[in-house]
Amino acid sequence: MLNGPAIFAASLFYLGLLFAVAWWGDKRADEGRSIIASPTIYALSMAVYCTTWTFYGSVGRAAVSGIGFLPVYLGPTLVMALGWFLLLKMIRTAKANRITSIADFVSSRYGKSHLLGGLVTIIAVVGIVPYIALQLKAVSSSVSLLLHYPEIVMPGRSVTLPVFADMSFYIALILAAFTIVFGTRHLDATERHEGMVAAIALESVVKLVAFLAVGLFVTYGLYDGFADIFDHVADDEKLRLLTAAIPTGQGYTGWFSLTLLSGMAILFLPRQFQIAVVENVGEAHLKRAAWLFPLYLLLINIFVLPIALGGLLHFAGQGVDADTFVLTLPMAQRQEGLALLVFIGGLSAATGMVIVETIALSTMVCNDLVMPLLLRLKALGLEESKDLSRLLLGIRRGAIVVILLLGYLYFRLAGEAYALVAIGLISFAAVAQFAPAMIGGMYWRSGTRDGALAGLLAGFMVWGYTLLLPSFAKSGWLGADFLTQGPFGIGLLRPQELFGLTGLDEISHCLFWSFFANIGAYVAVSIMRPPTAAEASQARLFVDALKHARPVGASLWRGQAEVSDLQTLVGRFLGPERAKSAFSAYARKHGGKRVELLEADAELVHFSESLLAGAIGSASARVMVASVAKEEPLSLSEVMNILDEASQLRRYSRDLERKSRELEAATRELKAANERLQELDRVKDDIMSSVTHELRTPLTSIRAFSEILRDDPDMDLADRERFLGLVVSETERLTRLVNQTLDLAKIESGNADWHGTEVDLKELVEQSVAATSQLFRERGACIELDLAEHLPLIHADRDRLIQVMLNLLSNAVKFLAPQDGWVRVSLQAQQTGLEVSVADNGPGIRAEDQPIIFERFRQVGDTMTDKPAGTGLGLPISLRIIEHFGGRLWVESVPGEGATFRFFLPFALAGKVLSGASKASM
Repeated sequence: MLNGPAIFAASLFYLGLLFAVAWWGDKRADEGRSIIASPTIYALSMAVYCTTWTFYGSVGRAAVSGIGFLPVYLGPTLVMALGWFLLLKMIRTAKANRITSIADFVSSRYGKSHLLGGLVTIIAVVGIVPYIALQLKAVSSSVSLLLHYPEIVMPGRSVTLPVFADMSFYIALILAAFTIVFGTRHLDATERHEGMVAAIALESVVKLVAFLAVGLFVTYGLYDGFADIFDHVADDEKLRLLTAAIPTGQGYTGWFSLTLLSGMAILFLPRQFQIAVVENVGEAHLKRAAWLFPLYLLLINIFVLPIALGGLLHFAGQGVDADTFVLTLPMAQRQEGLALLVFIGGLSAATGMVIVETIALSTMVCNDLVMPLLLRLKALGLEESKDLSRLLLGIRRGAIVVILLLGYLYFRLAGEAYALVAIGLISFAAVAQFAPAMIGGMYWRSGTRDGALAGLLAGFMVWGYTLLLPSFAKSGWLGADFLTQGPFGIGLLRPQELFGLTGLDEISHCLFWSFFANIGAYVAVSIMRPPTAAEASQARLFVDALKHARPVGASLWRGQAEVSDLQTLVGRFLGPERAKSAFSAYARKHGGKRVELLEADAELVHFSESLLAGAIGSASARVMVASVAKEEPLSLSEVMNILDEASQLRRYSRDLERKSRELEAATRELKAANERLQELDRVKDDIMSSVTHELRTPLTSIRAFSEILRDDPDMDLADRERFLGLVVSETERLTRLVNQTLDLAKIESGNADWHGTEVDLKELVEQSVAATSQLFRERGACIELDLAEHLPLIHADRDRLIQVMLNLLSNAVKFLAPQDGWVRVSLQAQQTGLEVSVADNGPGIRAEDQPIIFERFRQVGDTMTDKPAGTGLGLPISLRIIEHFGGRLWVESVPGEGATFRFFLPFALAGKVLSGASKASM
């Protein structure tokens, strides 16, 4: 039975499992054997987007607006399917510039500004606090519900309880401790947490399995499938509105706003940036995530509407909160195991979000708020301290605790007045304010630091005024007049009808005015003055990120530095051992020198700054490197000249690569042409050699007969006619040989004419036999036909195949014994084509000669005395014809027992079936 100890034990076991996976992942990473170097794990980790908002809140929203929950998932799907190139550019830029957070990204783009990074951090923390409150609310509500099992008792308002009696407070502390253990055990210059990513991927599987399990239970356990649920809904007029094509209480403007908002959230939520950009180990992983992550979103939303409708039908009039249907439906049916699985799934959704979000935010707080402040106050004692890594870890751990307590505070003050989804949308609207500065920074070179500051401030202030403050007013912490009459009774300043704009839901209203202020200020202020040298150099790196594989930042530094000073500086933040290892690896990569022999050039300075950027942020890293390296400032014109030279070099390099590829292609073509010419030379030589032999016999005979006729003018008429007949016969033979020679030459050179058509092979065989019947009668030989019925057509050249058949038939009859020979012709259908065989009872062919008779040409001495019988030009020509149409020709023979020539031709694409059979004897 479910009770407090059982729930606590299950939660502890699950969290312990996650920790074990994270520990194993980190251990493997330290050994150089990453377990997250998989596109599937990358795609699953991106599902940290699906928090308790998805697990519980989507059902609650569907219970109110029907399919109105879908835009929250359409946005990410569209971004991954159509806008993946934007994420690719972010990944490429972050890797090239050692960027570790979204604040680091924005500050790096605009000249590595501390002020801008700090502002982004403040917006992120304030904007995400409601989202963290959402997780606390969901977990505490689910625990409260399970503690009353089997009764279903809705949780009371936490605000009525003292802090130390509030379960949500202790949940916040547990999550803080768990996050500290997960993500801040040690400091990593790359700011990657492979163990955390592995655990998040596992959590994604767990929450998907849990949600699908309850969906199947409701749809096919409580009801008889989707159709049954919708049939029940059709009988209720109020519920029937939830299945309408136009969402209940939400127009197309609201759909567009939510789709746009969620699309930006998948890019600009700190946790999504952490997982998709910072934790990415290979750009190629994005290809699988582009379809696997949308598939995940589809699967986890299949049963949202059935669960919502099933819960409304089951709990009609009982006052059960729709946000809890995922858990209360199994509880109502006494499904203890399923209820516990659902609780673990919800806990998984919450812990995944909290861990990644607070790790990302703590990194931003440390690198972009606390560190710049300490540097400005000179409070770090750089001269005395040798290792500041513990201080950095302490700052991040403290930030995690503070952020979670702020989330708990918001939950106490305002979270009770909102449904889960509504709380999440407040955070979505906050992080959407990063879009103009980030997207503009990646595609617009003229964007400046002042423009980004002005845009972010304007958008953030409008968001706070139109969305955050109204959430406090609805909770009773501000007067209701603030919403209904506006501050000081000024109606035009009503926060959710600002300047008289009505007819929009609160999210669309906030998005319109905040983007109007944000984009307008960003563009206007950026146009007012040109970018500085630092801004211009960073702008080029970000805008052209996809044009080069590594940054050119090293070429933008000019000054003097000492290697020992740089290594010591890096060691103070990363630890001496880590710094020594990093510099040694750099030395090995650059010629295998010792660290002491390295030159403190621009590239080494840039390398040191990149290491520090991973630990303290790019802006603070630049300040720290400047404290030990004497840099000569570059003017804007010098920066632009350097960047132009770099661009020219890249273009020149691309041109060289293109020319090289073209040269390689031309070389391959020349080589192929040369090989073809050599082959033609060999063909020519073979033809000449074979033709010389083949023509010698008839020419010799004609000459001999001619001499006999000339030398014996008194020869009687009968002998003279006999000799003239022999001359005519040899002349005809000579003509055939010449024609065969020309035909073979054309085939070998590729200049032969081919006329492919659908051929009835049975009819062709019969005609060929008829054409050679006189030859068989003169020899006194018998010919038999065995032709199968219903044979399909084959695709070939009819005239060429007749030539093959005539060659095979004449070759067979040539060596038959007079008056005692026979030839059997058969035609049979095989699985993929037709096979013709011509068998005889002649002397056969020696085994050693069988591979020879199909060679194109073979000259064995001038007399060719050991040439296999029957190997003139007819068989080589026949072989080439059959092979041209995808078939094969071969011989089977036993000396003294005859020979069988066979050829096979594949079927034509059109398989017209012919009828008729033939069994005949001639």
